[in-house]
Amino acid sequence: MSTLNRHSQPIAEPELLNMTKGSDSSSLVHLNIGGKKFCTTVDTLTHREPDSMLAAMFSGRHTVCEDPRKGYVFVDRDGKHFRHILNWLRDGIVPMLTDSEYLELLREAEYYQLLGLIDGINAVLNKRKKEDDEFNTELTRTDIIKCIQSERVRFRGVNLSGLNLSKLDLSFVDFSYACLRNVFFSRANLQCAKFRDVDAEGSIFHNATLRECEFTGANLHGALLAGANLQSANLQDACLVDCSFFEADLRSAHLQNADLTNANLENAILEGANLKLSWWRWAPLTQNKIASED
Repeated sequence: MSTLNRHSQPIAEPELLNMTKGSDSSSLVHLNIGGKKFCTTVDTLTHREPDSMLAAMFSGRHTVCEDPRKGYVFVDRDGKHFRHILNWLRDGIVPMLTDSEYLELLREAEYYQLLGLIDGINAVLNKRKKEDDEFNTELTRTDIIKCIQSERVRFRGVNLSGLNLSKLDLSFVDFSYACLRNVFFSRANLQCAKFRDVDAEGSIFHNATLRECEFTGANLHGALLAGANLQSANLQDACLVDCSFFEADLRSAHLQNADLTNANLENAILEGANLKLSWWRWAPLTQNKIASED
């Protein structure tokens, strides 16, 4: 059925489309979401979230309006994130987005009543909040730069997790008992710095100067110390599991009772290092100078 406009041209009216008529789960569906066009199948729209609005629209329980000239079903919503909704319906994977984008997608998921996607987004946001709380650093790089101008610098027990402290002169600084997870110390001068009992899991000390540093009892699980200068450093009782000491200089270093499980010591210089009672199962030792165990 059509009507006439003022120029006597017929205007096509939306046709009622019943998905039960001659359609199956593989039938193509053309959608216009706020001006953005998508093509999918009935199965995608109905299988993963059977109680959603989209499933109700295209499962045959309701009749929807279709533009007869273009063949699209129009939905008056923002189409910006609808591709993420379709991908969720296809594979069940929550996309990687910023927090603000997640909130926008969450509004759309709530509108379409996609309960699984809502739960998935909330799980990601809660995980990020927990991680942010854990890495809630108390100082910034700028704060650190100001502090190291002082004659004696101590960051004992301070949470500096996630900071970029690369290339700074942090020699003689006392970091004892601090939380230093995922800190970036690459090429920093840390000579004689104290890291006693720190939690520095996953931190980066690539090519850093760590001569005579104290790491007694430190947690350095998964830390990168490749190319670092650790001459005469004290790493007694430290957790060095999964650490990389590739081409590091460990001459005369103290590694008694250190846990070197799965540590990479390839091409490391261990001349004069004390490894007495250290645990270094599976640690690669290719082409490095053998240490003393006396």
